[in-house]
Amino acid sequence: MADLKRALITGITGQDGSYLAELLLDKGYEVHGLIRRSSSFSTERIDHIYRDPHQKGVRLKLHYGDLCDADSLNRVLGIAKPNEVYNLGAQSHVRVSFDMPIYTADSVGMGTLNLLECIRRFREDSGIDPRFYQASSSEMYGKVVETPQSETTPFHPRSPYACAKVMGHYATVNYREAYGMHASCGILFNHESPRRGETFVTRKITRAVGRIKLGLQDKLYLGNLDSKRDWGFAGDYVEMMWRMLQQDTADDYVVATGETYSVREFAEKAFSKVGLNFEDYVEFDPRYLRPSEVDLLLGDPSKAKRQLGWVPRTSFDELVTMMVEHDLELASREKTLRDAGHSVPDFAGHDQ
Repeated sequence: MADLKRALITGITGQDGSYLAELLLDKGYEVHGLIRRSSSFSTERIDHIYRDPHQKGVRLKLHYGDLCDADSLNRVLGIAKPNEVYNLGAQSHVRVSFDMPIYTADSVGMGTLNLLECIRRFREDSGIDPRFYQASSSEMYGKVVETPQSETTPFHPRSPYACAKVMGHYATVNYREAYGMHASCGILFNHESPRRGETFVTRKITRAVGRIKLGLQDKLYLGNLDSKRDWGFAGDYVEMMWRMLQQDTADDYVVATGETYSVREFAEKAFSKVGLNFEDYVEFDPRYLRPSEVDLLLGDPSKAKRQLGWVPRTSFDELVTMMVEHDLELASREKTLRDAGHSVPDFAGHDQ
């Protein structure tokens, strides 16, 4: 076990964290995950790879901590002694960030700075020099000044979440330049999967498709149908995170498909997968509009392809199919329980 590579993942219970944990475990890593204390379990996405940590040979270990609590970060770094740190933890919902701007700034911006500073001190005290990955976001481009967006495109953030991500991004660059840390940023464009949270617009759509098809729901309410995003598969994107930290020199990379589709196009395709016309079921609701919108995001992944040999494997059509099939099965199980008289929580699908 002493010869294993060790990785620490913040946000391990999220969509990206669960896929990354799977990838690293498959590569033979010992994986440590940071989780926030809660009165309810939130480990559903990693339950299939998690075993009793007291069993011999277990390579996935979870630790309570919080990016807003530097003391807990120091404690977990001391326990995990990681060779690699992946910072995926955040309040990551853009629309919610307008309602919780201070907390979003604390967890996303200051949280990244907390972690970087703890790693800097950990290096000095332990002699271990972890490589660091920062989850930057295409939302930082905001009101875009050029299309497609590359690593050199200026940022113009349009939400508290995006502002906080810009801080985390430049803090990472600063620690790389000031302290010689191997610290890289992945500017990830929208990436989805069946593990996406149900309040995010793509999963909100595919969840509704399954329920509407089986008669469990009548309508789907969405905000800006014309906003366009570069959508990829999260399972493809976590490989890029790992590849960044295997390079001799740290750098920043756009991770994207190079294609863009509107929310309307995503909904059309998702409903068509089950033989339904989306116009019969989708209605506009202004409550889901953001105070300031981001109209178009389209990434240029040529640097990643050129320097790291990375290309996304999953097409837009395959992504939508994957998500619809998963949520159709989920709706089928829900219908079976309801038909049997069991109480099942209603699906809300808020916060596009």
